[in-house]
Amino acid sequence: MTSPGGLPHHIAIVMDGNGRWATKRFLPRLAGHRQGMESLRRCIRACLDRGVGVLTVFAFSSENWNRPADEVSGLMELLAMALGKEIPRLHADGVQVHFVGERSGLSDKVRAGLDAAEATTAGNSKMVLNVCFNYGGRWDIAQAAARLASQGQPITELALNGAMALAHVADPDLIIRTGGEMRVSNFLLWQAAYSELVFSDKLWPDFDEAELDRAIAEFAGRERRYGQTSAQVAADSGQKAA
Repeated sequence: MTSPGGLPHHIAIVMDGNGRWATKRFLPRLAGHRQGMESLRRCIRACLDRGVGVLTVFAFSSENWNRPADEVSGLMELLAMALGKEIPRLHADGVQVHFVGERSGLSDKVRAGLDAAEATTAGNSKMVLNVCFNYGGRWDIAQAAARLASQGQPITELALNGAMALAHVADPDLIIRTGGEMRVSNFLLWQAAYSELVFSDKLWPDFDEAELDRAIAEFAGRERRYGQTSAQVAADSGQKAA
């Protein structure tokens, strides 16, 4: 799904490079994560201003538990702080917030905070913000299959699609990864089937409105064929215009 003017309706971002940003400045890695929060705040505002319908961000993967304990605990503290500080602001801006991922490994306090944030913003409709926290693409597919099996439902492509953790939104049109790495790192494996991928050399704390616009412009210049030929796409576009 694409909005008028080539604007992607759903943008997803792998926010990579916080630790490297801090290391380059001889700062602790957590300082990079704090600066990354500022970049996320800026990106949310930019997406709202541009009329993006859905923004999905990869905040903490299921593999990130393997990082040093002090970094993980610092990230949890950052999450708790963000819930208290950012949710009222997002609510005022009309953003509907969803936290997507496995919650069983989180503390009761954090789980309660996630639930409260979702309940507070549930009625908002200006933009949907999905925060993938303790999330992995393989986990998402496995949990969807397990849910269908427990209900005795056949595991079909359509059924799996409806059981995914992001079933409440359309698949992403554009996936951006920052930090110069060119891989998806277990992010939205099911939903990324026809997403356009853009890789940015910017470390996430340095990702700004200009870099977002560059990615959107690159997306707008691509032809999305979904298995068709260019001629078929052109013919379909002509019929819709008529």
